Amino acid sequence: MSPEGWNLDELVDSLRGCRERSPLNNRSTIKPAALPSPKLLSKVMESLMAALYPRRLGPSGPEHGAVALREASIDDFVGLTLHESLLALRDQIRLELAARATSGDSHGLEEQQQATAITSRFAAQLPRIRTLLDSDLDAAYRGDPAAQSLDEVLVCYPGVQAIIHHRFAHALHGLGAPLVARIIAEVSHSATGVDIHPGATIGESFFIDHGTGVVIGGTAVIGDRVRLYQAVTLGAKSFPLDDQGVLVKGEPRHPIVEDDVVIYAGATILGRVTIGQGAQIGGNVWLTRSIAAGTTITQAKVISETFGEGSGI
Repeated sequence: MSPEGWNLDELVDSLRGCRERSPLNNRSTIKPAALPSPKLLSKVMESLMAALYPRRLGPSGPEHGAVALREASIDDFVGLTLHESLLALRDQIRLELAARATSGDSHGLEEQQQATAITSRFAAQLPRIRTLLDSDLDAAYRGDPAAQSLDEVLVCYPGVQAIIHHRFAHALHGLGAPLVARIIAEVSHSATGVDIHPGATIGESFFIDHGTGVVIGGTAVIGDRVRLYQAVTLGAKSFPLDDQGVLVKGEPRHPIVEDDVVIYAGATILGRVTIGQGAQIGGNVWLTRSIAAGTTITQAKVISETFGEGSGI
């Protein structure tokens, strides 16, 4: 017994037993592999955003070289920042691949080559991601009368920060780094209150106003020029089971939202339903069926009735 009153020897033994019984040990790797780091991936995302928007999100203040950035070529800053951030990203992808490996025979060479290939393909998508993000910024500025400038939208709006992270995460998810992508999504979720699974497909000019409490599931498909407000859920209605009663994963189970749809605060849309082009879904609506293009859905009116002289329900 330690002088403080807790028995460390017994506690250490108990925790060893927990580790030995843990389902995390149900794998063929010789020893547990290191996992990608949320802290490092957060820094990678900051660097990538600075590379895409160097004048707004790059160095600020003389101590960080802002004067040098103005005088020298911005391309030099972008090139150096991309080089460092992509190397760091490759290392995190390599950790994911190594953790998934079923044997230790490759000595890490195969995972390193795969990580380099994934990072290279991701880098090639950055110009397209920047173009998509510009459309998102414009949608936020045009869609919010309180927005005074595109700069304000970029640095202040949580919904914009969420979609920036999602554009990066979605690309990595599709390239074969789903754990790194999910960590990036959760870094954003923690900071913004917006929960977008990296598997969700989202078109251009996407805007989440206010943002807090929005949930978008991993098989959701969202078209162009869609606007969501706070606390909207695009979720699953049910989860199919296999013959052993285990969840079947990967099946499409979240909504399809077509172009030019507006979904107001607190609406919940569940299942593989389709919200037709140009539809409007009112606040706090609960929806589990498809809606035709151009339809407006609102809550049912509250009916108030007074019962007297013994009448009742």
